Amino acid sequence: MKNKNVKVERLVTQKGNKRRQFLKMSGLAIAGSGLILSCSDDDDFTENVPDLFDLGSGDLGVLNYAYALEQLEADFYTKVVNGSYWSGAAAEEKQILEDLYNHEVNHREFFKAALNANFDAELVLPESLEFDFSTVNFSNRDSVLETAQLLEDTGVKAYNGAGKLIETAAYLVIAGKIVSVEARHAAAIRSIRGNDMDDFKLFAGDDIVDSQSGLDGAENPSVIINAAKDFFVTPFTANQLP
Repeated sequence: MKNKNVKVERLVTQKGNKRRQFLKMSGLAIAGSGLILSCSDDDDFTENVPDLFDLGSGDLGVLNYAYALEQLEADFYTKVVNGSYWSGAAAEEKQILEDLYNHEVNHREFFKAALNANFDAELVLPESLEFDFSTVNFSNRDSVLETAQLLEDTGVKAYNGAGKLIETAAYLVIAGKIVSVEARHAAAIRSIRGNDMDDFKLFAGDDIVDSQSGLDGAENPSVIINAAKDFFVTPFTANQLP
């Protein structure tokens, strides 16, 4: 793993305007380098990359997509509960984060089982993807909770945006149940960061809930994948997803 003390300023300079544009759009801070991802409307990462695993289309593509994101979140929370910050966390905060860890591991295992039970093995995204959290200081509370909030908020947008692509009703029901849990996670993290469970704006503010419609945001897989590409080290493509 890269030095945890790598300066964010240096990474932002390296990533340039693309990073800043996305931060304005969704608030997701991305770290690291090494993933080569592509989607149907983004050709920046497809050149000279032969034979990469593609997520696929329809139910297969959505399940592989969700599986990749759940592997990401499960890996993050695994590092949280194994980090030095964890030992000094307050009891209530520790319990919440442990619950989130267990939920994300369960989500990951659900998609793994669903994919392997319904699709040929060569069509299923590999398990144990490799991730890069080199700019997250797992010894620092603020660094951990800020990253957790960004991941959870983006997870809600990802599921909301992918729902329209699901063809099988049973999968749509499951996705609806999971996105509601992800939204609870986002609310819990925001409340912890604010140290005030009674402050409504912390967990349902205008930055995540549209004040006109009262709805959470939704983004297509191409937006989410392109934004999160630097968290992933294991390369894959998503050429058949919007």
